[in-house]
Amino acid sequence: MNESKPAGQFFDAAIGLLRQVRDEEGEHIAAAGTLIADTVAAGGRLFAFGAGHSSLPAQDVVYRAGGLALMNLLPVPGVVGVDVIPATLGSALERVDGLATTVLDSSPLRSGDLLIVISLSGRNALPVEMAMSARERGVRVIGVTSVGYATGTTSRNSSGGFLKDQCDLVIDNKIAIGDAELTVDGVGAPFAPASTVVTSAIMQSMVAAGVTELAERGVEPPMLRSGNVDGGHEWNRKVMTEYGDRIFYRR
Repeated sequence: MNESKPAGQFFDAAIGLLRQVRDEEGEHIAAAGTLIADTVAAGGRLFAFGAGHSSLPAQDVVYRAGGLALMNLLPVPGVVGVDVIPATLGSALERVDGLATTVLDSSPLRSGDLLIVISLSGRNALPVEMAMSARERGVRVIGVTSVGYATGTTSRNSSGGFLKDQCDLVIDNKIAIGDAELTVDGVGAPFAPASTVVTSAIMQSMVAAGVTELAERGVEPPMLRSGNVDGGHEWNRKVMTEYGDRIFYRR
């Protein structure tokens, strides 16, 4: 592909970010894998949360072929995706104080569990409060965010802090403020965001680290297989029956 073309430029930018995260955040990703392995081995449950487009990387590790069966989405009505009408409502809900605590009050999250909170800016009330309130309940919290926002923007949380300030472990996705990799004359705003590509890779790498560490400890991790290969549905039914007390995406 011609690197001077916008498509090639975007691929180059995304690859560069992936390499930077691999090289600079590798120890933190390995530590996240250890937290995942510790939680699974101790009988805890795994949850992931993100609002708006930050929900996409969270969803990417839940109920999927090749995924860890114990990873659950922690949903907040109205903020999970752009299917809510108007879409701007989701952005507004992220700025509402008290919403995260209310959600956790009715969630299955309990002491000993692990919650991954994804927020690109890490500045809004919902993700910051989600991490803070979860830790108060004895839940370990991993934050996946762009640390750069904490020095280039102001907090929208009543605590005055950012997501990075309320976590047991932080992984920086290295995304620049504004989340847009390209500019072109005649286009009034930067475009081509890479946060979903990079953050999804971080999520998969964390799970891979956790799965591998469990195997090294002699603990077989409960994995899901593709339903489109022979025997896949039968395998998944067995796994979800055996670990049904830690899986919340099925009845």
